[in-house]
Amino acid sequence: MRISEMYRSIQGESTYAGRPCTFIRTAGCSLRCGYCDTEHALSFKAGEEMTLDAAIEQAAALGLDLVEVTGGEPLEQPETPELCRRLIERGALVLIETSGAFDVGVLPPGTIRIMDIKTPGSRMARRNRWENLGLLTSRDEIKFVLTSREDYDWAAELCRQHGLFELCPVHFSPTFGSVEPVELAQWILNDNLPARLQLQLHKYIWPPDARGV
Repeated sequence: MRISEMYRSIQGESTYAGRPCTFIRTAGCSLRCGYCDTEHALSFKAGEEMTLDAAIEQAAALGLDLVEVTGGEPLEQPETPELCRRLIERGALVLIETSGAFDVGVLPPGTIRIMDIKTPGSRMARRNRWENLGLLTSRDEIKFVLTSREDYDWAAELCRQHGLFELCPVHFSPTFGSVEPVELAQWILNDNLPARLQLQLHKYIWPPDARGV
């Protein structure tokens, strides 16, 4: 499979934020979100070709307590489900961050799916695969990256319509440098919305454009 990079850092998002984590970033993504902060991983020619065995051994050397498979879009790599299965067999707690544009049902049991539902402001909302909502469980998580008040209202209404707040943790994340965290906090408080305000912790620890962190 094609791996853009692999490194150890502090988990910056989800309910696992703050924990040491091994990141496996796959190469390639056919989406083009307006706020993408991993453009170096969009090309399917980025990084290097690795066997599953080599990828797992490199991850094991970094640490298999908590592993996140991310991208790019990891589900555009056909080997990703098998990678997750083998990591789980090795004792890893495996998170996968996916756009939700591809079938999350291909992932093995035990994988914690963090699905990034695309808002209108992302310019990729047409790629949302709505069938995925019916596959999520209480162990999974949902994320919305919000570019504006309109995105916030859209996401809140979607959550109400589909009962997402009752299904699993739902994170509302302000687009870095676009929506101010204090604005989003006030919107959530005013609406008494049962969402989690999520900041990208790693962008406050290290420079926002730093790679490998």
